[in-house]
Amino acid sequence: MGRLLMEQRSTHPFRFAVFPVAVLMTISSCSSDWREPPPITSEEFTTEHEEWRSNREQRLVTPPGGPVLWSGLFDLPQGETALGSDPTLLIVLPAEDSPDFAGTLVREGQDVHLQPASDGNIYLQDGPRIEKNTVLEDDRSGNTTYLSLGSLGMRIHSEPGTDRLWLRVWDTDLPERETFRLPEYFPLTTEWRVSARLERYPETKRIPLADITGGMIERDAIGELVFRKADREHRLIAMGNEESRSYFVSLWDSTAITETYQAGRYMSVPAVDEDGWTTIDFNRTYNAPCVFTAFSVCSLPPLENRLDLAVTAGEKRPDKPAY
Repeated sequence: MGRLLMEQRSTHPFRFAVFPVAVLMTISSCSSDWREPPPITSEEFTTEHEEWRSNREQRLVTPPGGPVLWSGLFDLPQGETALGSDPTLLIVLPAEDSPDFAGTLVREGQDVHLQPASDGNIYLQDGPRIEKNTVLEDDRSGNTTYLSLGSLGMRIHSEPGTDRLWLRVWDTDLPERETFRLPEYFPLTTEWRVSARLERYPETKRIPLADITGGMIERDAIGELVFRKADREHRLIAMGNEESRSYFVSLWDSTAITETYQAGRYMSVPAVDEDGWTTIDFNRTYNAPCVFTAFSVCSLPPLENRLDLAVTAGEKRPDKPAY
């Protein structure tokens, strides 16, 4: 199943490089009602960015969330799915970590439990060996069940707005854990640090998003962030709600044709203040996990977030993206 999933992904087109962009309204960039971002010294700006970048690099190689270490993503159909190093099984794991048959994952609706083999050697992470039927909570449950098998870690992965489930596998022994470095960035500049005003939707919207596997997921959106750049007004749908401390934004711009990841980039934007304003720092646009691993379910930017603008800030694509 892992091999089949890889083959399906390798044929997924990067359609985002050819879609038309929305017509944007030209405005006066010197309008008196537009806020400037909060002042920051050059030293503070540089120091904060380098700290953010260092933390990002470390997170990418830290299990269980570090995608550089992800080594498998297996679709879980309803019913029983066996796992082990036997190449005839649906989930094939490395022989140096797993016996021929390590156990069976049983899915009933959205519930998954593990029936371990007698010599399966699957453990709860930092816990005892699993010797009986065990319920596995997925990674959106708030109480994720983490498993270990040799140097492998495993968990049930889900995505919002879909009933699909996967077994995600990572390997703590991968050499990339010590050698990985972030790709090149555009030169750091405060010119790409801009104020934005949130135009809230009357109520939270559910936004459908295509993902890199060819499926669909859904995210809640609170409204649109409006900002000004190059004498034009631009908008980005912000994913989140009234309780969010930050908004998730995925976007595409014309640098994706030559310099940044073809399918777009991600960004985290602080939640707005009581007056409805925030600051977008495009220097912190970053690559999605699928740039670093073939075993990811990355959502693609909505069409509304295709900017008529070359965002020459943030993270560039690596020399050899995962696909």
